[in-house]
Amino acid sequence: QVHLVESGGGLVQTGGSLRLACAASGLTFSVYAMGWFRQAPGKEREFVAGISRSGVSTVYSDSVKGRFTISRDNTKNTVYLQMNSLKSEDTAVYYCAAKRTISATRGQNYDYWGQGTQVTVSS
Repeated sequence: QVHLVESGGGLVQTGGSLRLACAASGLTFSVYAMGWFRQAPGKEREFVAGISRSGVSTVYSDSVKGRFTISRDNTKNTVYLQMNSLKSEDTAVYYCAAKRTISATRGQNYDYWGQGTQVTVSS
C-alpha cells in the first residue's frame, strides 16, 4: 500500500521560511516524478512545484518561482519543498503527489496523493 506523508507545515510570519518534507513508502520512489500542490480556503487545488524522477529537472508555478525550491533524496524516498520569503497568499494546505513518469507535470493527474500539511503565513 502506497503512503505519502507530508510534514513540516506550521505557522510562520511573512518573510519567513519553512521546509516541507514528504516521505513515500510502498512504491519504487525513483520511478516516480513528484509534485507539490496546494489548496487555499475557497480555492481550487493548484500546482506549486514538480521534480523529475531523477531530480535533474524541476518546474515551478509563476507564483513561487524564485522563492520555493523542490528537491528529492531517492535514498530516503523523500521529496522536499523549501519555502522562503513566504507571503500571506502562500497560506494553504500543501499536498505532495507521485506520478509514474519521467518528468513532473502541472496537471492534477497524479497517481498517489498525501493527506496534506497546513501552512499558515501571518502578517
